[in-house]
Amino acid sequence: MSAVGHAEFEGTVAIVTGAASGIGRAAVELLVERGARVVAEDRDPGVEALGSDSVAPLVADVAEEDSARRAVALARERFGRLDVLVNNAGIIINRTVVEMTLDEWNSVLAVNATGAFLHSREALRAMAPQGSGAIVNVGSYACYQAFPTIAAYAASKGALAQLTRVTALEAIEAGIRVNAVGTGDTVTHILDDIHDDGPGFLANHGGGTPIGRAAQPREIAEVIAFLASDRAAYLVGSVVMADGGMSVVAG
Repeated sequence: MSAVGHAEFEGTVAIVTGAASGIGRAAVELLVERGARVVAEDRDPGVEALGSDSVAPLVADVAEEDSARRAVALARERFGRLDVLVNNAGIIINRTVVEMTLDEWNSVLAVNATGAFLHSREALRAMAPQGSGAIVNVGSYACYQAFPTIAAYAASKGALAQLTRVTALEAIEAGIRVNAVGTGDTVTHILDDIHDDGPGFLANHGGGTPIGRAAQPREIAEVIAFLASDRAAYLVGSVVMADGGMSVVAG
């Protein structure tokens, strides 16, 4: 039996971006199971299906500055406060540097890095008067390991890792912890624009990890929940690698 209580996040209010599917949806479901109330944000209108007494859906693009303000305002209006931000929204466009257009480059950086900055900024402003809070950024082993055709994605995740570290140093005096999880191959739909079966491709590709398989979204959500909880009270600016050992091979 797990030692984690079902009411671990009782009274806690969170924002999760990229919440319509994959890791984001798993994080929403896990936080709610453990007592949290959640603003579930995604540009996919499908996020509205998550709406309930404990979940307030928000259709918004994280790369737009007003979206972060709207998410924080919704958390406060619907649930009264904000305690946790999970910056999970992410996209990937596979192109070589020579082939990639400026618009494609900018779109990846805007969602993966700028969106996290915008939401972190607004969340910090809301959390600081409380003297407590946690931000969890969802990164990737691509911030350490290079592959052809992922320049924009890798650059954005490298930026996110450094954003995590710098924001952690700035926020800790206010009692706010900022950390990240560095994911590996996870069975989600992030590659559906590139492959006919994105989850299938990722599951197969994950077979090349030291652990021998890709992660399920729930496994990454467990790490997110840990970093958001008091169990991680001494972690500040950490990038916890949940990548099946890929960063060990790369390192």
